[in-house]
Amino acid sequence: MSNPKISIRFFDDREVRAVWDEQNDKWWFSVVDVVGILNQEADYIKAGNYWRWLKRKLLKENVQFVSDTHRLKITAADGKELRYHW
Repeated sequence: MSNPKISIRFFDDREVRAVWDEQNDKWWFSVVDVVGILNQEADYIKAGNYWRWLKRKLLKENVQFVSDTHRLKITAADGKELRYHW
């Protein structure tokens, strides 16, 4: 993805990190941020752990994802570049 446009979106007053993919003309959202919101988990590490556990469980049960999930580096609020699933 060349020259991504990084943005912060809000859902229920919580931040969701997003990247605009100009080449494919669509937004990619951080799955960990969304899982944290849906799970009412404020801690990013716990939300990420839950997502990884859930993804492994679903794959073992042969649940097919709508699309592949990938990792993308997005800058966190503290300035660190973290890998987010999208």
